Amino acid sequence: MSTYTSKKALTENEGKEMLQEVQLACFRVGSELYALDIMRIKEIIRPQKLTPVPKAPSFIEGVINLRGSVIPVADMRKRFDLPIDEDTRKNRIVICSLAKRNIGLLVDEVKEVKRFTRKEIAPSPQFIQGAQADYFLGVARRDDDLIMLVDLEKVLSSEEKIELHKLTHD
Repeated sequence: MSTYTSKKALTENEGKEMLQEVQLACFRVGSELYALDIMRIKEIIRPQKLTPVPKAPSFIEGVINLRGSVIPVADMRKRFDLPIDEDTRKNRIVICSLAKRNIGLLVDEVKEVKRFTRKEIAPSPQFIQGAQADYFLGVARRDDDLIMLVDLEKVLSSEEKIELHKLTHD
């Protein structure tokens, strides 16, 4: 009976540890690594033909037609005020759910999915200030790597979300 109790206790501890883990999809924008909770990501696709939209926010590259849905695509380099890179071979569009709508995030490269424990995630650094500070939930640390966790809800302001809603008539 003690063997059964030990196995049961071990299984319960593993379950508790699993609840303390989060899976993050890591991607590169510029030279830095960023991440999103994989539960927010619907799919990752290769870039496709974008249709420009007049009067859209400056960081919106345009819209794509993905299986009959019109999806706006935000260029994360423009959103983070980084210079535009000409090498687009590794670019990907990360399709995410935001405010009950889909949006594509154009990133330089999707690296991998990593598991992090809650202990490996710290609040955003104090030195990040201004509007960009709101874009991040925290920093995941492992070995020498620092990965900024993107707050998808804050990447777009309320006004920008309303503008995007007007772009898509789903």
